[in-house]
Amino acid sequence: MGRRFSINVFAVIRGAGVALLFLVITLCLAITILPPFLDRIYYRGPVSRHFDGVHFHNPDGVIDTPAPPGTSRQGFIARWLLGNDDRPPWPEAIAVKPARPAPFAAPRGMVATWVGHATVLVQAAGLNILTDPIWSDYASPLPPLGPKRVAQPGIRFDDLPKIDLIVLSHNHYDHMDLPTLKRLWERDRPKIVTSLGNDAILKANGIPATALDWGQSVSGAALNGLAPEAVIQCGNYEHCPDYQVHVTRNHHWGSRWGTDRNRALWSSFVIGTRAGNIFFAGDTGAGDMAWPYEAARYGPIRLALIPIGAFRFWPGQMQSDAHIGPAQAVEVFKRLGASTAIPIHWGTFRLSYEQWDTPPRMLEQYLRCAGIERKRFAPLRVGQSLLVPTVSPAPIGPKRCDERAIRALE
Repeated sequence: MGRRFSINVFAVIRGAGVALLFLVITLCLAITILPPFLDRIYYRGPVSRHFDGVHFHNPDGVIDTPAPPGTSRQGFIARWLLGNDDRPPWPEAIAVKPARPAPFAAPRGMVATWVGHATVLVQAAGLNILTDPIWSDYASPLPPLGPKRVAQPGIRFDDLPKIDLIVLSHNHYDHMDLPTLKRLWERDRPKIVTSLGNDAILKANGIPATALDWGQSVSGAALNGLAPEAVIQCGNYEHCPDYQVHVTRNHHWGSRWGTDRNRALWSSFVIGTRAGNIFFAGDTGAGDMAWPYEAARYGPIRLALIPIGAFRFWPGQMQSDAHIGPAQAVEVFKRLGASTAIPIHWGTFRLSYEQWDTPPRMLEQYLRCAGIERKRFAPLRVGQSLLVPTVSPAPIGPKRCDERAIRALE
């Protein structure tokens, strides 16, 4: 009996040793095989100021994601993934009253509805435009892991009007949401404009798109199969392809898996419509802060969509390389010369350290510091619509900077 027991114990130990050895070999193979397997070549083209033939980069500086003071980057990422990084708590859910938008805006009208995060429905001169649409509950490759939506979309998907145009800034999961894009493509066949390389990801999922480099433009006529310089005359202005999309520079990075980092380009956009120009910043850090001036060269901007959130990864941080905070957002607004702006990229997915309402509260303080009227750059509730005023220069009034109030938000 004793001998049989000893043999059984030995067999168990040997089996465990074999299993452990197999696990170690598997992990070694995974470390060797998986990174190249998960890498993707989304774009091939000539070398440029921001493309070295393999990867894209920011010509105004490298994106760095340092760890909080006194910690390692690996430890910080592990704590972030496990939800053990001392981030201020967010509400489990935010009450949302979904909008029911009209089918389209008037010939010279412009209405914007914040759906949440970087998703905005802009209805301009009969066109229906969506920016970085996401209706999914998780911004993640592996839901239910990853950031979860705390505010339901401000428009129910089935209440969306027919979408004519989608602009897609880059390939992160909170901006390129393939389930949503598939639903929109199957329902409306919208034109999709993005930056170089992202079209490969979309086309692999059955979604056609037009990809352009920074500084390139495409007309609505060309997107709809007409001569690029065709004169568009629509008796009925609804869904009339009389528009231009300009792909413009910003300061960010791209990846779907980590090992495919910067294989596709990121961008902002200027959309020219008969109702006026719309600027969508996408997801961006400050960089050299020359890119807002570049966008402003396309003409007066009636509406700007500017991110203000996910800028803080430890207490007191005011911006990160990849995301601007409210202070930089106000400066972007000024450099664009925009008439009206809507703050986006906050209050929907918890991506960083700041409290749920820190970005809009801080924005209000920095607008006062700059002497800009709050109504020119006021936060919307998710589901709230704004009848965008016509273009007029934003006056600069008395500057009342409350440093104490700003420090209280740090």
